[in-house]
Amino acid sequence: MNPLPILRDSWYFFRRHLPAIARLCLPLVALECLARYWLVVSLGDGAPPYADLLIGLLFYPVYTAALILFLDARSRGVEPRNRELLASALALWPRLALLTALSSLLIMLGASLFLLPGLWAMIKLCFAEYLLVLDRQTPLGALQDSFRLTSGRFWLILFSVLAVMVPLWAFDWRVFPLLGTPDESLLPLLVDCLRSFLQLFASVVVFRLYMLARPEAYVMRPAE
Repeated sequence: MNPLPILRDSWYFFRRHLPAIARLCLPLVALECLARYWLVVSLGDGAPPYADLLIGLLFYPVYTAALILFLDARSRGVEPRNRELLASALALWPRLALLTALSSLLIMLGASLFLLPGLWAMIKLCFAEYLLVLDRQTPLGALQDSFRLTSGRFWLILFSVLAVMVPLWAFDWRVFPLLGTPDESLLPLLVDCLRSFLQLFASVVVFRLYMLARPEAYVMRPAE
């Protein structure tokens, strides 16, 4: 299947609901970036190697679960309140944090062997968060079902995800070395917030792919 319709529908949805997504996720994204900024300014090279991962596990599962719940609700024509989404996301935080840690470990293990195993693991695990949040599966069950649901769709998912992530990776590689050290200005913090928020578009793209993989749960239609 051509990934262009997936990307087009996802971009239309993201652009149309940008204010709502920003109100829901940007405060937590900003707090996550601020915590990373404080870590670099305070500890510099003395920061423990796992500190950045711990910061991510604290904030990422909350705004990711809230966004997934928002995407699911809007795909069904429901307009939930942010406080309801965040309350549900907080309730899911322990399981989603565990899933995030397991997924990160598997992806890093694959990347340590070679780039391609890391990419393969990232694609095969990409539906796990949606299965945990929407189907309330256990972390291990979500990982297993993600492997099953991505079968036969690997290249479609790969090209769709890379179409979003490669420009962001190129942005990191090109821009961040030019910003100077964090203790000299707030510009690295602001750029990090922008980059992290734009990465949420990847979640919209993967949700669209998840809808395609779950025809029994979703009727595929143009993004609302």
